[in-house]
Amino acid sequence: MDALFIMVLAFVGYLLAYRLYGRYLGSKIFQLAADAKVPAKELQDGVDFVPTKKEVIFGHHFTSIAGTGPIVGPAIAVIWGWVPALLWVFLGSIVMGAVHDFGALIISMRNQGKSVSEFTSKYINPRTRFIFFLIVFLELLIITAIFGLVIAVIFAMYPGSVLPVWLEIPIAMALGWAVYKRGASVLLWSIVAVGAMYLTVWWGAYAPIVMPEIAGMPATGTWTLILLAYAFFASVLPVTTLLQPRDFINSHQLMIAMGLLVLGVFVAAFTTDMAFVAPAVQASPEAAPSMWPFLFITIACGAISGFHSLVSSGTSAKQIANEKDSLFVGYGGMLTESSLSMLVIIATCAGIGLGYTTKAGASLAGVGAWSAHYSSWTAAAGLGSKISAFVVGAANMMESFGMPHAIAIVIMGVFVASFAGTTLDTATRVQRYVLSELFTSLGFESFRNKYVATFVAVAAAAMLAFATGASGKGALTLWPLFGAVNQVLAALVLTVITLYLLQRGSRGWILTAIPACFMVVMTFWALVINQGMYMKQGNVLLQIINGLVLVIAAWVVVEGVLRFVATLGGTPTPAADTAR
Repeated sequence: MDALFIMVLAFVGYLLAYRLYGRYLGSKIFQLAADAKVPAKELQDGVDFVPTKKEVIFGHHFTSIAGTGPIVGPAIAVIWGWVPALLWVFLGSIVMGAVHDFGALIISMRNQGKSVSEFTSKYINPRTRFIFFLIVFLELLIITAIFGLVIAVIFAMYPGSVLPVWLEIPIAMALGWAVYKRGASVLLWSIVAVGAMYLTVWWGAYAPIVMPEIAGMPATGTWTLILLAYAFFASVLPVTTLLQPRDFINSHQLMIAMGLLVLGVFVAAFTTDMAFVAPAVQASPEAAPSMWPFLFITIACGAISGFHSLVSSGTSAKQIANEKDSLFVGYGGMLTESSLSMLVIIATCAGIGLGYTTKAGASLAGVGAWSAHYSSWTAAAGLGSKISAFVVGAANMMESFGMPHAIAIVIMGVFVASFAGTTLDTATRVQRYVLSELFTSLGFESFRNKYVATFVAVAAAAMLAFATGASGKGALTLWPLFGAVNQVLAALVLTVITLYLLQRGSRGWILTAIPACFMVVMTFWALVINQGMYMKQGNVLLQIINGLVLVIAAWVVVEGVLRFVATLGGTPTPAADTAR
């Protein structure tokens, strides 16, 4: 019953936060105006800059920032206990993550939809532009290379998800054609499209597809190649052809999946007295790093994530038709993602206790089920382990109201894989924008061509993915860096938002300065610990890259502090005269 109480309390808290704090930020701090010029209309090109209804762009934005992040992070961080994980997800998203996403979106919209790397040079100084680009490029490179592998792993674990995930593409393109070419009702035809997708889920449950080894290349390598090729084509198509309609379908899929989970919590709470079987707090799990600072690095997307700023300033800022819509998309999108992470925590800390089968075939329940899965940091840390903890817990809750276990498993598998696919091609598209902005400013005019920039983005990801062999697992060599790099980016973006507000004369800068300082401390702390660990392991590659990130981040922070002091001292800044 405690799981039900926590869920209801959290949902009420999110609604209040949006209505009170979110609207205060929009009206008083960022001063949103319905008549403000937006890049979607000023630079409309039918490919990247497309004015879009807020409900549709919300679907794109949410599914792009989510991916597997709000699932895998909480699914491992609960090893420190469900209370610290839940507090960080709830409070972090309201006062940090949603403010970060919303602020990055607004600044980009007021700077012609340019990326975070571009407007960093404007609000700090031009010296930071290139070094900031290095962090952004590294983050997007790892995401693009790793998410092909992530989806490949999901396909291997849940072969029933393969057919629905791929069939969603023609369904989405048909929806885009009907809405944008034939003027069909978005609501009516999106319902039809979602219905068609769930028919494929039923089909996939009874027609699983297993990728065989081809010419010596394992299934993970083959899927990674196919998915990177897909990302190339998906990211150069007009957003109305595939990106928007597919993400709109995925947003409906999210609401349905979350609705099923909520229903599962309600029914299980009254039929089984479902309770948290994980410890409230477990400060020293076996072989785990310290909760401080690694809780704040492990849970990213559910609380705050630097990648979100790249989506906000990469694709979403180019599609919002009315500046006031940005509150719903930016702040509301982050709170919705946090709601998902909250349900993941319930699934992995309470739902898993309803029934769990070990690798040896033993059936467990209650505390024993949780303890078997989270026996140590190593046992809980693998990608498959993270995903399975959520999928099993979610399926258990859905079974409580009569959902067949096989169907429940496929629904959750498709849900996770679809979101990972959205992140993959959005990251590829954003990497194209970033490469184009940087290299054209350096005189490489060929990068204005979207095919050239996209090819470079995908080729770089492929080189990383296959650097260690045909399995496509090369990105795993850099994956240990991702959490800290991602959160460093969030800290730096919050620093830029603070400077933006300060240069506009807004007293609201304190609302982003405190979260920025917190994230700077946590991420630098984690980077230093990681550097010592990599030195002890003798991992020269990770030592070099982690050390470089540490230096770059310190440089940007120092430059930001100097600009902050100068602005407080009354030194005029170009940004103050050119942006709303």
